[in-house]
Amino acid sequence: MRFQHSADIWRDFPALVPGVIYAEGITSHVSTEAAAGRYSTLARSRLAVGPESELPEIQAWRRAFAKLGLKPTQYRCAAESLLRRFRKEGSLPPLHPLVDLCNAVSLAFAIPVAVLDVSMIAGGIEVRYATGAEEYLTFAGELEHPAPGEVIFADEAGRAHARRWTNRQSGLSAVKDSTAAALIVAEAMHDEAALDITRLTAAVAADIEALWSVTPSAAILTASSPRFTFAP
Repeated sequence: MRFQHSADIWRDFPALVPGVIYAEGITSHVSTEAAAGRYSTLARSRLAVGPESELPEIQAWRRAFAKLGLKPTQYRCAAESLLRRFRKEGSLPPLHPLVDLCNAVSLAFAIPVAVLDVSMIAGGIEVRYATGAEEYLTFAGELEHPAPGEVIFADEAGRAHARRWTNRQSGLSAVKDSTAAALIVAEAMHDEAALDITRLTAAVAADIEALWSVTPSAAILTASSPRFTFAP
């Protein structure tokens, strides 16, 4: 299986820096509360200085969304949505240990982090512009068709695992108690993206190894080396 961005995406968003992790041996019987708590503390200290909308990581995604014709206050990247909720409520609801960990990492770094159940992905994922024929399953079980030109996470069966790029994941590949293998994708475009994505990817990989006693594979992708290959 593979993960990659299309050549069109690299052309239109040259500042993009993706970090990708693949991990097997994932279970729901692990506590990530302490690790997530450390990241949440970092996020809280950043929000004490100013709102999430002023963070350079979030501003870069707002510019990307605006370039795609999306209103930044109507459609937010996942990291901004999480930070906004965290600022208002003081915490995030627990979902699954791996998702909770990655959500907390997303808060601390202000970078969207997608977590997908690999068993629900056909052939791999390409981040590309939609044709309009793809199918997207919402968390409510409704079927949608992303508009042509919308950036999606598409598998080889024509299923969209994320809409509006980093705005919303699909319920189809959401991590659940039965998930055994996960693909984790972090993407950033701000000035320090290369450094921050490297730090984020290393931190998540280390936490997974420490908490699940497995060794994940990871890579930082570039336009000249855009493909991450993994085998479930």
